[in-house]
Amino acid sequence: MPKNKTHSGAKKRFKVTGTGKLRRLQTGRKSGAAFASAPTTGSRKKHRQKSGYVEVSKADTKAAKRLLGR
Repeated sequence: MPKNKTHSGAKKRFKVTGTGKLRRLQTGRKSGAAFASAPTTGSRKKHRQKSGYVEVSKADTKAAKRLLGR
């Protein structure tokens, strides 16, 4: 029986906690960052608020775990 392969896109986007929960980065952070060199569309406050990880929604957890091979 061949081994299951982890989805390479999913392993870059999700982290599994010690208790088995899935965490992901907040959305809306990649572009529109308020920096001096780039044209800004968002405030520094909003960019800070988007920092950190949030838990994956219950509806998406089953599919995300399958992609990670869990």
